[in-house]
Amino acid sequence: MNITVFGASGRTGEHVVQQALTAKHQVTAVVRNRAKLQLHHPALTIVQADVLDPTAITEHLIGRDAVISALGAGNLKPTTICADSAESILRAMPKAGVRRLVVVSTSGATTEGDDPFTRYLLKPILNRVFRHPWGDMRRMEELIMASDTDWTIVRPPRLTNAPHTGVYRIANGRNIPGGNSIPRADLADALLHALTVPSTVGTARTVAT
Repeated sequence: MNITVFGASGRTGEHVVQQALTAKHQVTAVVRNRAKLQLHHPALTIVQADVLDPTAITEHLIGRDAVISALGAGNLKPTTICADSAESILRAMPKAGVRRLVVVSTSGATTEGDDPFTRYLLKPILNRVFRHPWGDMRRMEELIMASDTDWTIVRPPRLTNAPHTGVYRIANGRNIPGGNSIPRADLADALLHALTVPSTVGTARTVAT
């Protein structure tokens, strides 16, 4: 496939790019700073563009089969980066003629499937701590779910830097009991896997080890 990746220089995005290239995809990596992505490959094109500017990113979507967004806030401060970037990408995709979209969210966006301890004791605390980034991702999800795209939302729990295993659990529309973490490399695996499975279109799926 020919894929455009947003957030390509982030800790998850770089895994997405590397694994996509290994899988023989053509990749356009959109970054704010080219110096932050030190990858070189004949099938990789690195472009510098502002994801919040639909006009600036449209040209990097033309001729692509799919879009992956691995953007995230990266801290606990007030933010709208996920919702704003989603709105921009959703405006650019129809102009470029692209329908397939896979995005990273958070398992904090829902309590479906959580065990009683997590739902009634832990999640209320975490929702206060992560109220800004999680609130931003919930708004992002609302925009994407209301869009006319072939979307898949992937909700991971806590992300780690453990090695890629390719072994993880998946649940559609609900969280995974005991699924408290996943390596970023396995999250990248799940994002790329979703692109090739038609049944994932229109689903929000949690992934966890």
